[in-house]
Amino acid sequence: MSQIINKYFLFIDESGDHGLVTLDLNFPIFLLCGIVIHQDHYQKVREDFNEIKANFWGNKEVIFHSRDIRKCEKEFQILFDLELKQQFYHQLNQSIINQNYTVIASAIGKEKYIKQYGKLSNDVYELSLSFIIERAVFYLDEQPDPNKELEIVIEKRGPKEDKKLGEHFQRLIARGTGYVSPERLKYLQLKITFRDKKENINGLQLADLLAYPTARYILEPKRANPAFENFADKFYSKNGKKYGLKTFP
Repeated sequence: MSQIINKYFLFIDESGDHGLVTLDLNFPIFLLCGIVIHQDHYQKVREDFNEIKANFWGNKEVIFHSRDIRKCEKEFQILFDLELKQQFYHQLNQSIINQNYTVIASAIGKEKYIKQYGKLSNDVYELSLSFIIERAVFYLDEQPDPNKELEIVIEKRGPKEDKKLGEHFQRLIARGTGYVSPERLKYLQLKITFRDKKENINGLQLADLLAYPTARYILEPKRANPAFENFADKFYSKNGKKYGLKTFP
């Protein structure tokens, strides 16, 4: 009798520039946002997002992109109609609130990082990814499902960047992290997949929608941030603390 595999996805998207050479003082942060979700719950996300796309565009080909939505650019120019915008945000927010997923995010405060480590130190993307993978393993350890496996899904950035990140991932698998042994990573049959933005992966779009409000929350925690409040309770937590929200250094 074959065993049932409980497959989880970890969708990852970014907010901010991972480079250290130039510093945007208005947004001096790099953040990776990860969404951990069981394949059954992911099916619901896909259905929900596709329904919203069909409601407003008549098809499911539109790609939700946080910046384009905020600026009402590209397909989202229809949101200049304020009544339509209100309806769209209501449906999207309800989906974000009601779906079953867990958020794990890692942010690098670039000013502090450059002061401590300089501009030519470790790749902040790789550093953030290691943290997210580590916390995702801790989270999955706590889930009662047997026979778990985890697929990390990341948007393609370019052949050179993807190759470098793939090599970093293979080193992680071989050596583990500071807190997770390679055996634990192998037990989850951990693998990484690079997907093109044009492939319209709804899980990556969800990660994108949550990344910017999370970065804004870290930069200005006291500022009103209703988008962040929609999913603030979905961060991986332990003992009442957001264990899935790390800022470094």
